[in-house]
Amino acid sequence: MKTKLPILIILLSQACQSQGPAPSERPWSARTAASFVRQHPDSIAYPDEIRGARWTYEQGLMLEALRRVGERMGDSSLFTYIRRDIDRFVGQDGSIRTYELESYNLDNVAPGRILLYLKSRTGDPKYAAAAQLLRRQLKEQPRTRGGGFWHKQIYPYQMWLDGIFMAEPFYAQYAADAGEIAAFDDIAHQIITIEEKTRDEKTGLLYHGWDESRAQRWSDAKTGRSPNFWGRAMGWYVMGLVDVLDSFPKTHPRRKEIIATLQRLAEAVSHFQDAESGLWYQVVDKAGKEGNYLEASASCMFAYALAKGTRMGYLDSTYRAVAEKAFDGILKQFVTVDDDGIVRLHQTCQVAGLGGDPYRDGSYEYYIGEPRRTNDFKGMGPFIFAALELER
Repeated sequence: MKTKLPILIILLSQACQSQGPAPSERPWSARTAASFVRQHPDSIAYPDEIRGARWTYEQGLMLEALRRVGERMGDSSLFTYIRRDIDRFVGQDGSIRTYELESYNLDNVAPGRILLYLKSRTGDPKYAAAAQLLRRQLKEQPRTRGGGFWHKQIYPYQMWLDGIFMAEPFYAQYAADAGEIAAFDDIAHQIITIEEKTRDEKTGLLYHGWDESRAQRWSDAKTGRSPNFWGRAMGWYVMGLVDVLDSFPKTHPRRKEIIATLQRLAEAVSHFQDAESGLWYQVVDKAGKEGNYLEASASCMFAYALAKGTRMGYLDSTYRAVAEKAFDGILKQFVTVDDDGIVRLHQTCQVAGLGGDPYRDGSYEYYIGEPRRTNDFKGMGPFIFAALELER
């Protein structure tokens, strides 16, 4: 007999709130997960979105965060929540509602990690079939002449830093499970290629995107690079690195190159950490410039990646202090808790991209002019990731 939806919501909310210490005494990861479930009891979508819940990277990001909290805290209610959300999209034949293979959008690969998790936990073949559909996308994904994935079909010849987090952790986990040893050559190639194309030799920072064709107005005529260092773009990239290494073979000859890439970016990013707050600016290298602001999602992403990187031994232990200072700043500057226990994370850039219609030129004015949102999933997910790492 199926549980009626209102009853399930009540049980999930009670389970998240009743286990262990009082809410104010519980770890931030658990408090935030419980808060999120209370705010989104039946779907992962923003209240002001007309389209409603869709198969998106933001959904995958939040489900991955909840998965980690559930496993760390032994909270089975979060597994129930995760499975129920995915089951709204995945059919018995492995089809995925609202997903379009032909869009070749790397963002849509991100929820694939949860499919592999559910496949492992339940043995239900529909999750394996859905994961195979995403793997098929990567096999067919359009590429640059050098073999780099286009970010989307509608962005031809373009690689964006975001795509590394969206595709590579799933790609690596799928390859490890399926024994696709050759796939790791491709995964390493994606990671290393985009660093080579976007890395600034002077600062060590990475530009948001690269256009092989030089057709975009935002691309430099000589280098193909976009013109600014957007915090969250580097955040996606560095989170992708520390997560992909979980599944990347220790004996693979290019594993050391991926770790070296992480080390280079960790050093560069740490150099631009705001000394007073411990946080990072929306446009990372332009602290103090009019309109720039300390941004939540990038700060959470960097805190997470630096903390995990030190725990796993990829980074020098001194980076732990950098992550701790960042997380302390996040709590002081960005986090509030309502009287009813709802955790709120403020100052997250709502969205930023390149090209499209209306056209996004990648200018400084563009990045600082994009709207900011409270409890944006792109901030909430990495906040939970960072909390889990720094609560260890």
